[in-house]
Amino acid sequence: MSTFNDEEKRQIIRAFYIPFLLVYVMWLIKTIEWLWGISFATWGINPRTISGLTGILLSPLLHADWGHLVSNTVPLVVLTAAIAYFYKPIAIKILVIIWLVTGICVWITGRNAYHIGASSLIYGEAAFVFFSGVIRRSITLLSIALLTVFLYGGMIWGIFPFYIKISWESHLFGGITGTVLAFVYRNEGPKAEEKVWEEEPDDNPYWETSEEETPDSRQLLN
Repeated sequence: MSTFNDEEKRQIIRAFYIPFLLVYVMWLIKTIEWLWGISFATWGINPRTISGLTGILLSPLLHADWGHLVSNTVPLVVLTAAIAYFYKPIAIKILVIIWLVTGICVWITGRNAYHIGASSLIYGEAAFVFFSGVIRRSITLLSIALLTVFLYGGMIWGIFPFYIKISWESHLFGGITGTVLAFVYRNEGPKAEEKVWEEEPDDNPYWETSEEETPDSRQLLN
């Protein structure tokens, strides 16, 4: 049974720094809204307006209600920590690119409403982790992505315009951005898991294969 050494344990703990910081800020903002009886939803992305440009930076930190925030918290922590652990040198770059590119695309093409919520990041990170796992034939990365889809429930359908109150644009552009980044950075991160063939002793005619696991009605939620 394999165990983590001290350095690996420290790396795992450090991988949670960024997601915990993001979640702390999100929960702090929602707590302030609740205590003061206000809403910062109008700070979200309002497409093709000057005031809506600030939403490119702020919208992932804003949520409509506690349920919206809670549903985004666990998948955001899992995926961000996974990227921080497996892609440490470029983890922040991946997060920033998904954050900004998705926000800009929503600002340019989105519906006339306030787009808020962290699932634009979640969709981008999930797509990045999943397609990175496909490219590298990594069971670990694929398992993390599929676990997130299971936890998030109905994630695939979020990129289609089925629900008027859901910012499917944020989900769609987040997923596209994450997919593109998986191919752009296909040579970064964990190496592809390869099969190693070992020859058996002469008296055994078979070959053995081993695998090395290296605040108004116009706000749209995402």
